[in-house]
Amino acid sequence: MGVCLGTLGRSKGDLRMATTNIKEEARRLIEKMPDDSTWDDLMREIYVHQAIESGLAYSQAGRTTRVETVRAGFGLENHLLHQA
Repeated sequence: MGVCLGTLGRSKGDLRMATTNIKEEARRLIEKMPDDSTWDDLMREIYVHQAIESGLAYSQAGRTTRVETVRAGFGLENHLLHQA
């Protein structure tokens, strides 16, 4: 299991996943939202969508770090991963 670290820039060489069209994607997000949604709700949806898209792009590019490595970097015990 791995996790994605970091954020993507907006340079020509970033790993952004191919999307059909940003405007169309935004329209789809808005259409799925309840009628009483706020601007904050919309901003959160856009942020979450972009974060997932970036994470998937990092993962597909093989730019992940094993969970055990991240946990060790923070001095956390790996055996806690398996407790439920």
